[in-house]
Amino acid sequence: MGNPLELVLVLLASAVVVVVAARSLHLPPMLGYLLVGVAIGPHALRWLPASEESGYAYLAEFGVVFLMFSIGLEFSLPKLFNMRRVVFGLGLGQVLLTLFAPTLGAALLGFPWQLGFALGGALAMSSTAIVSKLLAERMQLESAHGREIIGILLFQDLAVVPLLILIPALAQPAENLAPVLVLALAKAAVVLFLILFAGQKLMRGWFHVVARRRSHELFVLNVLLITLGLAWATELAGLSLALGAFLAGMLISETEYRHQVEEDIKPFRDLLLGLFFVTMGMRLDVSVVADRFGLVLLLFTGPLLFKFALIAALSRLFGANPGNALRTALSLAQAGEFGFVLLAQAGEVRLLDDALLQPVLAAMLLSMLSAPFLIHYSDKLVLRFIASEWMLRSLALHQIAVSGMGAAKHVVLCGYGRTGQNLARFFEQEGIGYVALDLDPERVREAAAAGESVVYGDGARREALIAAGLARASALVISFPDIPAALKILHHAHAINPSLPVIVRTLDDADMERLRTAGAAEVVPDTFESSLMLASHALVLMGVPLARVVRRVRAVREDRYGLLRGFFHGEGDAAADAAEHRQLRLHSVSLTQGAYAIGKTLGELDFAALHASVTRVRRRGIRVGEPAPETRFEAGDVVVVLGEPDALEAAEIRLLQGKK
Repeated sequence: MGNPLELVLVLLASAVVVVVAARSLHLPPMLGYLLVGVAIGPHALRWLPASEESGYAYLAEFGVVFLMFSIGLEFSLPKLFNMRRVVFGLGLGQVLLTLFAPTLGAALLGFPWQLGFALGGALAMSSTAIVSKLLAERMQLESAHGREIIGILLFQDLAVVPLLILIPALAQPAENLAPVLVLALAKAAVVLFLILFAGQKLMRGWFHVVARRRSHELFVLNVLLITLGLAWATELAGLSLALGAFLAGMLISETEYRHQVEEDIKPFRDLLLGLFFVTMGMRLDVSVVADRFGLVLLLFTGPLLFKFALIAALSRLFGANPGNALRTALSLAQAGEFGFVLLAQAGEVRLLDDALLQPVLAAMLLSMLSAPFLIHYSDKLVLRFIASEWMLRSLALHQIAVSGMGAAKHVVLCGYGRTGQNLARFFEQEGIGYVALDLDPERVREAAAAGESVVYGDGARREALIAAGLARASALVISFPDIPAALKILHHAHAINPSLPVIVRTLDDADMERLRTAGAAEVVPDTFESSLMLASHALVLMGVPLARVVRRVRAVREDRYGLLRGFFHGEGDAAADAAEHRQLRLHSVSLTQGAYAIGKTLGELDFAALHASVTRVRRRGIRVGEPAPETRFEAGDVVVVLGEPDALEAAEIRLLQGKK
């Protein structure tokens, strides 16, 4: 297959099929890309050449460039400072010890220690993409073990930068190793200094110039120029493309254009990174793996168990309870995408020969395939092997039960983020009791200390809902837009209390029918409500009468929300429908000297007979609270009256002249 168009079509078709399959199986697409590379590479179907002359290997390296650029965008000094104990304590310890063990082992077994160092660097990495995605789906990013995992992953990502410098230098002959290593580190220091200290102001100023042109095309071109330009500059200095891309991301992360850049670069990154994993899969020779399956199995189980034991021990050393230490270790025991990057680099500089590279590649692939299963069953494994976990789980349920014990006819609120807290304030104003469940320990601690009715608990767990008094509740609100979790909560809620109304929040209306079928009394999509608010504000500003806008929004809501049907129309609406110009208005009346209302009370003036009402009074520039019937007017007061135009005219006459 020598036609370039045919090769591109094969690659695109394979990518589409694998992404569809991965999404259907709820697996990260990168695993599929690896398998596609194995299938269509030169060692299987031979649809794509793997030679350097084909240009695919060099093009795929751009995928790593954009991945490192994205990591650089996430690099934040304040974030590192806030997580410094986990990042530079637990993360640093894990990477250093994982590097040290294979290096020492290689030296003791008579192999070059450089080989052990390269393998240790690849072994030290875990998959940021897989783990963070799975934690987000399980709503565990803000949990105690979730914070540990993210901190370790952050340091692993940072550790890639020096490893990308060290591994090529280690491939030099022993007599040249020291000067080459010193030179590489010196180059890295100079490049870092020039870019970070001299480049910061230049980068911000240049982005201001580009952004003022108000051209999205120019903005994207500028991002590509900076990313690839700095990657080329570091390669020219004898370092790697990935290092320059990482530094470019770091520079842009300190500007206000960071989020826009991240969105613009994402399509390039994902496409080229997928190509990188395809090329990595192409390197795997299945026949060699089959012949040496025992070695592959050893390289799979050995590093997995070693990383698991090391991370669990370090996590316990840094104060985690046994259950969380086990969860952290299970989540990070697998290999990661940067391990493939370092392995590819070690292969290019001949630190690894092909006989060892093939089994290592296969073992890492199996390791990444095992990650979703290890994380999925982590809770069951913890409960099976950690006796104290049952006690901690019981204690957490006890705390939930204490909060919900005296509650009846209350609302159980799943999620206490911004939306949940706003809901809680409405409940408090109406005197409605609630029990909120949230998985962010810091948020729960601060809110509980402030006296709010929130406890640490997972609303997707049946026992947590029971402890929160769901059987005695009057309603259940799911305030976070997570469809899988909402479906679990709905299942448990209707098993515990079948007649309980459940209100669910979603990002859009794509899953409304699915949630309603699962038993939701009402589903509120964020995008739908925001579009109604945007439309109503736009129509009012364009001169459409307020009553007509309210009526149109009301009609749309009635059509969408079953619970609100029949609750909007009242006697006042009929008048508004008959004559839009007679909609309610506000009118201010100043009580000058000699006004009839001075010295009289609001009750004596009897505005109800005029179909008007006084909403507020301003006295000497200060707003008086809600005016009561006994409120007595004084000279200089500004009285704000609400009513239809005819009623407002009659009210003004009564205030100033005393006539009806």
